[in-house]
Amino acid sequence: MNKAEHNFRLLQEIEENRRFLLQIYVQNPELLKTADARIRPLLAPLPIGKYAAATKQRGISLIELIMFIVIVSVAVAGILLVLNVTEKGSADPLIRKQALAAAQSLLEEVELQDFIPATGAVLVGTVTQGNRASAYHIVNEYNTFATTGIYTVDGTVPIVGLEKYNASVTVTNEALNGIAAGSAVRITVTVTDPQGNQIAIDGYRTAY
Repeated sequence: MNKAEHNFRLLQEIEENRRFLLQIYVQNPELLKTADARIRPLLAPLPIGKYAAATKQRGISLIELIMFIVIVSVAVAGILLVLNVTEKGSADPLIRKQALAAAQSLLEEVELQDFIPATGAVLVGTVTQGNRASAYHIVNEYNTFATTGIYTVDGTVPIVGLEKYNASVTVTNEALNGIAAGSAVRITVTVTDPQGNQIAIDGYRTAY
């Protein structure tokens, strides 16, 4: 290494040390007040205020801005999607419970009817909403019974809030634990909710 290179490297080390000291004084300006008089001239070529400003980022590039917008947009879209799914799914249990309650109520009504007509009873045939409460019925007469909307037994308009639920009943002869098909029936009640989902429940009625 010749003398010129040695001097050049020495100057580099001096400059690095000067910048290191300057950084220290930038972080704690009070130290500069108590600094040795020989140090202050070394810091004079680059005032602390100017050096501090030079070390701060003055803005962002267009690419960084675009990337930031894209990332934030994707994150917001993901959050909104999760909220939408959560809000949509939160209503499902209520709708299902309402449909199930309507099905259970109608199934119980059918099961409580006589299996064999009572002596002297007059049968009017298939059950409709119009004769549901006013006429005498047996279990088999509920076969093909259907309503658009859920009604009370003697209702003329659907129950408020259940107008978009539909119900239907199927009664079929079916053997049950050794009981012949003619003496046992399977009752299937199907309720369709406003979203088009169906809930079907079954019950059995025997001749007793």
